[in-house]
Amino acid sequence: MFNLFKKKVIDNQCYAPVNGECISLDDVADQVFSSRMMGDGVAFRFNDDVVCAPCDGEIIMIANTNHAFGLRAENGAEILVHIGLDTVNLNGKGLKALVTQNQRVKKGMPVIQLDRPYLEAENVDLTTPMIITNGNDFTLTTQHIDDKVRIGETVVITCQK
Repeated sequence: MFNLFKKKVIDNQCYAPVNGECISLDDVADQVFSSRMMGDGVAFRFNDDVVCAPCDGEIIMIANTNHAFGLRAENGAEILVHIGLDTVNLNGKGLKALVTQNQRVKKGMPVIQLDRPYLEAENVDLTTPMIITNGNDFTLTTQHIDDKVRIGETVVITCQK
């Protein structure tokens, strides 16, 4: 009963959505991301076949081609995870959504399944940017650039109001 008066602690951190290497947006071979036209963030190079939620929140968008998803974190940050570069041109082939729009997700929960052999056969660059699209509402701090990262364990962006 006394927990009713406890203030819920909101996590202001975004964690790695993949196991791999975190890189600067400057190193992404797509000017839309490297110029930060859509917002600031980080990107990843990875070898797994799943992309997970970077924090607790609500899925607010899944592209009909499954190449990207948007998530609203509990602190209001809107996060775009874009799986690969030019993957929109695949029209959904090689990518499968494991969640639906408006679904609540927890940090580390699988969101998109990749058919890595298919994507590699198509020579897809799987560099995966993660952007805070409403970053002007927050003070953003990126961490672990050029480091190995783990799904749901490694903090890569802090979004402070």
